[in-house]
Amino acid sequence: MATSVRREAPVIPLEETEPSTLTRLYLGAIDRFGRHDAMLYEQRDKWHRLSHREVESRVERLAAGLSALGVSKGDRVAILSENRPEWAIADFAVLALGAADIPIYATLPSNQIAHILEDSGARIAFVSTREQLEKVEEVRDRLPDLEAVIAFDDPGVDGVVKIQEAMARGDRHIASGAFPGVRKLAAEVEPEDVATIIYTSGTTGHPKGVLLTHRNLTSNVCATAQHRVIELGPGMVALSFLPISHSFERLAGYYYWHVGATIAYVDAVDKLASALPAVRPHFAAAAPRVFEKIYSRVMGATGVRRAILTWAMKVGDATIEDVLAGHRSEPRGFREKLADRLVFATVRKRTGGRLKGFVSGSAPLAEEIARFFWIAGIPIYEGYGLTESSPVLTANKPGAVKLGTVGLPLPGTEVRIGPDGEVLARGPQIMKGYFRNPEATNEAIDADGWLHTGDIGEIDADGFLRITDRIKNIIVTAGGKNIAPAPLENAAAISRYVAQVVMIGDKRPFPSLLVVPDYDNLTVWARERGIADLDPVALARDPRVHELIEEETLGRLGGFARFEVPKKVAIVPTEFTIEAGEITPTLKIKRRVVEEHHRDLIEEIYAPG
Repeated sequence: MATSVRREAPVIPLEETEPSTLTRLYLGAIDRFGRHDAMLYEQRDKWHRLSHREVESRVERLAAGLSALGVSKGDRVAILSENRPEWAIADFAVLALGAADIPIYATLPSNQIAHILEDSGARIAFVSTREQLEKVEEVRDRLPDLEAVIAFDDPGVDGVVKIQEAMARGDRHIASGAFPGVRKLAAEVEPEDVATIIYTSGTTGHPKGVLLTHRNLTSNVCATAQHRVIELGPGMVALSFLPISHSFERLAGYYYWHVGATIAYVDAVDKLASALPAVRPHFAAAAPRVFEKIYSRVMGATGVRRAILTWAMKVGDATIEDVLAGHRSEPRGFREKLADRLVFATVRKRTGGRLKGFVSGSAPLAEEIARFFWIAGIPIYEGYGLTESSPVLTANKPGAVKLGTVGLPLPGTEVRIGPDGEVLARGPQIMKGYFRNPEATNEAIDADGWLHTGDIGEIDADGFLRITDRIKNIIVTAGGKNIAPAPLENAAAISRYVAQVVMIGDKRPFPSLLVVPDYDNLTVWARERGIADLDPVALARDPRVHELIEEETLGRLGGFARFEVPKKVAIVPTEFTIEAGEITPTLKIKRRVVEEHHRDLIEEIYAPG
């Protein structure tokens, strides 16, 4: 277990507590900014914009349409959609009525969607496309509470309300005088009203519904602003590509709206590469997997390009501490300027050239990858939190960055380390509880209001938090040794030839690694060595490939204790995917599912002889 230098981090008071509801946050931004480019979205290969007034009009009409359908305070409305303006418009319309929305990942299969809709008792469900509609229709007979489905796009089938029809119904409701208006209804929303029920993506078992109030979320917005992770405001663009259904992107979206930044929506992560130079954002929230893929692509350089890259990294590494401390932002001297021109300027250009930084969350970020981006002039401020904490608890920020940590607590947030090394947190952002699950709520939040995060961590002398791993992920070998797999997995995955790593070994004589290679880079390597069969299954069986992967992974683990270091490596020929149930929509690996799917391979590792 980790040993903290400090048991508690210093607490900074939260200075601003208004707006205290999301409806006030929504209307306040409209009144303060009134810009022509509140939102951007791509349609038919062209980017379009929506003004604050257009958004307000659509929210008013949709809220009235929902009211005409009988939605009122305390009701629950689901949103099953990719990132797009309609997501936010539906969200604000639902919140204005005093109802709570239920976000659902667009990547989920129908059986998991059914559980969320059934458990939440949602009366209305918004769906983005016909594909999402079909998932709902497939399980409709299990959803007695679901009264209507509203589609953003015309699905071309009967029995579904198109969003334009819902708005037209709203127009009639307004004209009749029966709808009091969003501004009047918004004033009646209370800070302790439930704003949303977010079902955790859960790496084990059925997800639980996390009850977040308006105050939970707005206090986190206010704390984020006071913490000053990044300076954003009118005239600046924030890219929204992580699923809004995830609490991290959801909170980020509220923050962008609150400070008047333009929100550019990207409806699929595979469109990120084209969206970055098109939109030229100043800021974005991202998950480590995004940075890992960019890093792997860059580090996949060979020959002269590889030599130049290695030299440039050494040049940048010599100044990294000054960069992290905020003492320099531009390259100085001939060597730095040359390294920047030959390598790092190209990386920045591919991201649009205006990025002031990313915030990384939802999973640990390898320190070597973070260092690369900082050297390239693209700061990554790693933070930490859970859906149950709305979600942000800590974050690095300009002038206060320590790579390998998740930063300092946000204002108003208390963080301490429990006797067993568990990270505990308390503050205004901590959830109200789990929906219809008091037993789980009492397990998560103790009598003194401390949220038990389930993570092991330590607090250094300066108050920075470092996360070691999830308690439930700790491997206990047959010899009784406790191993936290995440640090070793992160170190092993840094190689350009490695895409995904899972460490196994619970109740086994020694730990081992399951490795999914980065087949793009591996194929180049194999072709250069005259390997004829480039099929992933064949490569996974090739002894030369096995030797490479073993060297690239185990060779990076020299700094760990001998008992922690895996003894064997097995290569998996196919990537772990959401569709196979092996990773969550937030790209966290479901260890039990991976072990189950690859049980034969694992048994080969531990076979006698």
